[in-house]
Amino acid sequence: MAEPAAEHRDPEHSLEPVGLIGQSGAILRMGRMMLAAGTASYRVKEAMAAVAHALGVDRHTAAVTLTEITATTHRGAIFRTEVTEVRKFGVNAERIKLLDDFRSGLPERITVDEVHAELDRIEAKPALYPAAANALSAGAACAAFGVLNNARPLEVIAVLVAATAGQFLRRALAHRGFNPFGTTLVAAALACGLYLASVALYGAFGLGVDVHASGYIACTLFLLPGFPLITAALDMAKLDFSAGISRLVFATMMIVGAALSVWGLTLIGALDASTREPIALDAFPHYAMMAAASFVGVLGFALMFNSPLRMAVSAALIGMVSNTARLYMADHGVMIQMATVLACVLVGVLVAAAAPRTPSPIITLQVPAVLVMIPGVLAFQSVVSLNEGDYTATIGAILQVVLVVLSIMVGLVIAKLFTDRQWAFDRG
Repeated sequence: MAEPAAEHRDPEHSLEPVGLIGQSGAILRMGRMMLAAGTASYRVKEAMAAVAHALGVDRHTAAVTLTEITATTHRGAIFRTEVTEVRKFGVNAERIKLLDDFRSGLPERITVDEVHAELDRIEAKPALYPAAANALSAGAACAAFGVLNNARPLEVIAVLVAATAGQFLRRALAHRGFNPFGTTLVAAALACGLYLASVALYGAFGLGVDVHASGYIACTLFLLPGFPLITAALDMAKLDFSAGISRLVFATMMIVGAALSVWGLTLIGALDASTREPIALDAFPHYAMMAAASFVGVLGFALMFNSPLRMAVSAALIGMVSNTARLYMADHGVMIQMATVLACVLVGVLVAAAAPRTPSPIITLQVPAVLVMIPGVLAFQSVVSLNEGDYTATIGAILQVVLVVLSIMVGLVIAKLFTDRQWAFDRG
């Protein structure tokens, strides 16, 4: 009896789908892990395409949204289409880095078992920091936001305590699979409640601290969906609207959820939303304080995102330089939108220079560095004004928020066009 043809003996190249099923599953698992770690959809597609090439697949295409991946793998005359859904997702900068290192270091050929073995190793790696350290990082970041928004020292301390407790609760609920919208509502309510309790305690000791928006709203800024907002902008700039719009809608939902709790707790007492003048300091100590607050804010967010320390410090230095420059320009007559665009272009250039030396994926440095530029206090205040029926203030605040956020997106996209040739040119 004649031996079967070689192509039928090798499941990797036969017309039977057994080998293709395994290859498709390994490729899809890579994409699913990248997506769940919080990176942009174009990076998910790049990672899947790299694994597909190393597995010897002829052609691979994928459609990626915030929660779903639809992928088709071709080999010869056969193909396989699979759909997967990501129900639990967040931001894990170290996992993004490990997966990106795996992608960039793939050999010319690899087996399905080798792909799964490496993904098993990455998936089994625990978080770098315990829950308490993660929560304290968020608290420090929010306290720094308070400083940047002219909160007073006692308010900054209250923000630190409230945001730390809020992030601890949010992380605990998220790890238990609680609904993300509900998690945001509850975590914001706890943070706001603790902040109000702290202010009341100050009053009991005769310290007389008012409930001002600069401190009160800063305590919830750990809930600001920075990664979805920035990756939405990058995805839409790549004309990937299904991913970009879904991320933008998710980010909007989280902001609204937090703002509802912020507004609900203000019913306990009046919120002072008047313009807060900065603490009277000379120019040098003032900008030194802004630089230090920018550094701590970015560092806190980066550590909250599970960034390795070297990566977090690199992002913090970039954020410190660019945000201080933005504040200086705004204080000296440059429109805040233009100052933000220029600062974000600077972020993009500095990140492009630092990423290979760290080494870190660009997104893990870029997002924390620009988070301190997002007008989170103003965003939450716009929803509070809306619920209070102050529509003039609402429209003005929303327009300011939209313009600044668009400026951040434009600045990052301009920087990408000049620093990332692979991103700038669509090779089809």
